[in-house]
Amino acid sequence: MMGYGNYWNGNALGMGLLGGWLGAFLIPLTLWSLFWKGWALWKAARAESKLWFVVLLLVNTAGILDILYIFVFGKEKRSLKKSK
Repeated sequence: MMGYGNYWNGNALGMGLLGGWLGAFLIPLTLWSLFWKGWALWKAARAESKLWFVVLLLVNTAGILDILYIFVFGKEKRSLKKSK
């Protein structure tokens, strides 16, 4: 009789949990998302945007929302100083 353990340890498919195409897809996707999420969270924290920080922290969109925040929604507003 074959137990459930054979499926989870990879013996049924001949590979481990992150072996094969699954690992080749998930590991780069995780690193991609982690990079953009870190950058977006850093920008939101520096801009003191608490709402964006919480949204970016909780919502995972494989970096899409993070990239949009960095380049579209999180643009810093610069004030022009008048020179006398």
